[in-house]
Amino acid sequence: MNGEELLRKLTEKQPGAVQGSTDRYGQTEIQVERSKLAEVAQAFRDDPEFNFNMLIDIVSLDYSIYPGWTGERFGLIYHLKSLSLGHRAWLKVTAPEDEPIVPTISNIYSNANWLEREAYDQMGIRFAHHPNLKRLLNHHEFVGHPLRKDYPITRRQWLSANESLMDEMEVRLKEKGYE
Repeated sequence: MNGEELLRKLTEKQPGAVQGSTDRYGQTEIQVERSKLAEVAQAFRDDPEFNFNMLIDIVSLDYSIYPGWTGERFGLIYHLKSLSLGHRAWLKVTAPEDEPIVPTISNIYSNANWLEREAYDQMGIRFAHHPNLKRLLNHHEFVGHPLRKDYPITRRQWLSANESLMDEMEVRLKEKGYE
């Protein structure tokens, strides 16, 4: 199924929730209404015609200095792939600067748990109903979000106390049968 066919079928099955286009390389880009993100992602994963069974990545964007941009400041791009059918799509959502909150899809794709935490840590986008939204790459005392375009690149921050990640590890080990 080429990008144009995929886009036509997606918009037929999710009327009003998605708008899309295909670029010159055939990549299918789908703009999703923020409130419908989880519903659309679930449908794309579970519908056998699409079978987007793999979340490859979540990319966060700061459009604040993007030339000609007039929309909301923050964006997320969800890279989806169907392993059995071979097609790919990008789900795109935006979030406002004053309340950058997007629904979580960690209950749909398990690796979204970590990818959403990275977007939260680096860009400050929060994910509603995320099971464990806390910093992943920066220390817990870090102030700000380093991938935002207005973050001062020469700012230095010191860590005074380490935060243990053992609470998460112990849960994972118990799930796997280790005590």
